[in-house]
Amino acid sequence: MDIYLVGGAVRDELLGLEVKDRDWVVVGATPDDMLNRGFKQVGADFPVFLHPATREEYALARTERKAGRGYHGFTVYSAPDVTLEDDLRRRDLTINAMARTEAGTLVDPFNGRADLDARRLRHVSAAFAEDPLRILRTARFAARLAPMGFRVADDTMALMKQMVADDEVSHLVAERVWQEIQRALHENEPGTFLQVLQDCNALAVLIPELASGDTFKAALTALRCTCDSSDDTDTRFAALLSPLPEDDTRARARALKAPNDCQDLARLTSQLCHTLLQQDTADVDESTLLGILDDTDAWRRPERFQRLLTALCCALPAEIHNLIRLLQASEQAATGVEARSLLAQGFKGKALGEAIRQERLQRIATLIHQQQA
Repeated sequence: MDIYLVGGAVRDELLGLEVKDRDWVVVGATPDDMLNRGFKQVGADFPVFLHPATREEYALARTERKAGRGYHGFTVYSAPDVTLEDDLRRRDLTINAMARTEAGTLVDPFNGRADLDARRLRHVSAAFAEDPLRILRTARFAARLAPMGFRVADDTMALMKQMVADDEVSHLVAERVWQEIQRALHENEPGTFLQVLQDCNALAVLIPELASGDTFKAALTALRCTCDSSDDTDTRFAALLSPLPEDDTRARARALKAPNDCQDLARLTSQLCHTLLQQDTADVDESTLLGILDDTDAWRRPERFQRLLTALCCALPAEIHNLIRLLQASEQAATGVEARSLLAQGFKGKALGEAIRQERLQRIATLIHQQQA
């Protein structure tokens, strides 16, 4: 058998980037050969094995043939007669279709090294069109490598557009779409991910509410802003959907099967964007501010409230930022109300709750007066 280092490890090494994970392809072996050498099989759909010492993944060389629509619509063939080139040909991009021998020799049948040098994301073969998930993966690699000047090759972009026109993207399951979106939100330039999807018309299928010109620009601006100030997935996702009405945000976040924390923060952000845009800063009073703090559960969820403020600052125009700062200061002032001292004064039950509310209102009113003075 022959063993080759493949994919991202080879790519990143050639780019001078840190190699975080190493994947291997084994040519000329059977599952029994691997098991006899102490490897543990973990792949259900095709033979993948864990090295007994390093725990790195070793996959038997395989080919794939399209047998239906969507990500799972493939039949896999793995046998000792599958060559390294056969295995590399099934991969998405040429920069991911390189290998190194155990002696260190580069194996590059599809000119991935030249595409690295040209800063070009190019598909390996026409088989790219058989898996619509590759559109999202290409967009994600564009987001990761954008700082180094990478762009999607023209012929690959044309192929992606054709895939969208052929209705391939609509067959992706929501869980896989969310997985790619979540990963993309943490790439070097998440906005590039959205821009590539927009350029190939996939965004209109995946998140149609964002695809129109002004809405798309607003979403891109808010997302890029939050990437400078937050590493949290829910904050970045909330900024992305912030230009949408609350009902649309709720429906799209649910359709994408985003985690509950992402859905909640996205909904609150869209809701408050609308509320604050309608609010005349000069007329804001303590009841309005306390109402917002109560509605957003700022008292029990202070960390989420801070992420909400971060998303709002990126989603709303600069003239609203004074109101956001006032809201933050109000939360800080009103959080200091202690139920214990009010209990000592004899308040309890509903009366205690009302006493807490009145004390919070008083503190916020004092804060507003101080800022207006």
